Amino acid sequence: MEKQKKEVVIVGGGLAGLISGLLLAKSGHQVQLIEKKTYPFHRVCGEYVSNEVVSFLIRHGLYPDFLDLPQIHQFEFSDTGGKSVTIPLDLGGFGISRHFLDEWLYHKALDEGVSVRTGTQVAQVNFDEKSDLFHLALSDSRVIHTPFVLGAFGKRSKLDKSLHRNFILQRSPYIGVKYHIKTDFSRDTVALHNFRGGYCGLNAIEEGKYNLCYLGSREQLRAYGSIEEMERQILWKNPILKRIFSESEFLLDKPEVINEINFESKLPVENHILMIGDSAGLITPLCGNGMAMAIHSAKLAVEALDHGTSRKEIEQRYFTSWNAQFKKRLAVGRTVQKLFGSGKGSVIARNLIEHVPFAAHLIMRNTHGQPF
Repeated sequence: MEKQKKEVVIVGGGLAGLISGLLLAKSGHQVQLIEKKTYPFHRVCGEYVSNEVVSFLIRHGLYPDFLDLPQIHQFEFSDTGGKSVTIPLDLGGFGISRHFLDEWLYHKALDEGVSVRTGTQVAQVNFDEKSDLFHLALSDSRVIHTPFVLGAFGKRSKLDKSLHRNFILQRSPYIGVKYHIKTDFSRDTVALHNFRGGYCGLNAIEEGKYNLCYLGSREQLRAYGSIEEMERQILWKNPILKRIFSESEFLLDKPEVINEINFESKLPVENHILMIGDSAGLITPLCGNGMAMAIHSAKLAVEALDHGTSRKEIEQRYFTSWNAQFKKRLAVGRTVQKLFGSGKGSVIARNLIEHVPFAAHLIMRNTHGQPF
């Protein structure tokens, strides 16, 4: 049976938005993608991609094998006091910056026929039951009408508020901060270093660079007045982090910062919008596979649009498949996070990893998916 060609607007041009746009265009659908920024740009992100997505990316010509990408097979963990342990990763992954990957996928999307509008924000999305159409109000005063919308607008957006999503009403204590650095660290290892109130990830990306990204406390930032002073007073208490910050070359003019990162549960379908990537659910950074989940959720949404014959069927297909793949992983991530960002909790976690490696690998298996 021939697939019914559909008109789809994707709000947001991150990994989930770009991958879904590419797949939809390849299937013959008419696709518009709207991104408020202009490529290339940085995102607050761990920039480590679980190998669960590699075969999928290769099949669709979306793996940038022309780059010498670091292959990551080891996991290093340190508690707040700087004591560390290293174990092998079950699946492993690779490192790549969003600055490079998103722009590369953007050009691939253009080549595939996706209509991409950058530098434009979607101010409001309304679904009209009578016409069975979405009406999208843009920042340039234009209005777009479309039968289907994918929400790929990330961790936290003004649209979440206008759509009255429950999680947006909850204040979050977390901030995310990201740097690119040159440093002396193994290129086959992803590290997670704890400090009071948060934890910091480090892994290699392309061109000999490293991504340094941490989840910190909004209250600590308010108390110390600046990112730099908070880092000195809080992160540097872990001697490993003090060495990294003291001895590395920082490559960005200033850190990328995002406020109020929220790990509360979200719904994958709201207001008839198929939510993909972080818009559908944000896994705690310590699990290290948010990028893989964004890619996989895009695939699931496209499959629902490809095979669903009615709006109700499309939404049900996506809701069911998203929950089957991600609901448990997100719940495990939220539970495990309680062991991190505190002195006692991080010591317990380090001892668990060091002396009961089976438990550590069990956590990894329950927060990562299988290759698809």
